[in-house]
Amino acid sequence: MATAKPKKKNPRLASGRKRVRQDVKLNAANTSLRSQYRTAVKNVEKAVAAGDRDKAKDMFAKAQSIVDSVADKGIFHKNKAARDKSRLSSKVKALALAAPAAAKTA
Repeated sequence: MATAKPKKKNPRLASGRKRVRQDVKLNAANTSLRSQYRTAVKNVEKAVAAGDRDKAKDMFAKAQSIVDSVADKGIFHKNKAARDKSRLSSKVKALALAAPAAAKTA
């Protein structure tokens, strides 16, 4: 049995009603940007897991711009964005270093 949230009351003042309308739009925009961020990070991680060096580098370049724009807009903290970029970068670099080493041993 799922319990429904109690319905919120509508604000009486015009400024309050406007604020609610704005909040709905902002929430939708922020949710979309957050989703783009997570998708970009996942795409890089999938490419790294698959061992596709060229695709990983390409996806990382795209992910960097998305991560930066989301951090600039304040959706995520700039330090979180920097941390995620650093971790992705190290994964892509490790993949790039592992590929030549594997070619030498083969």
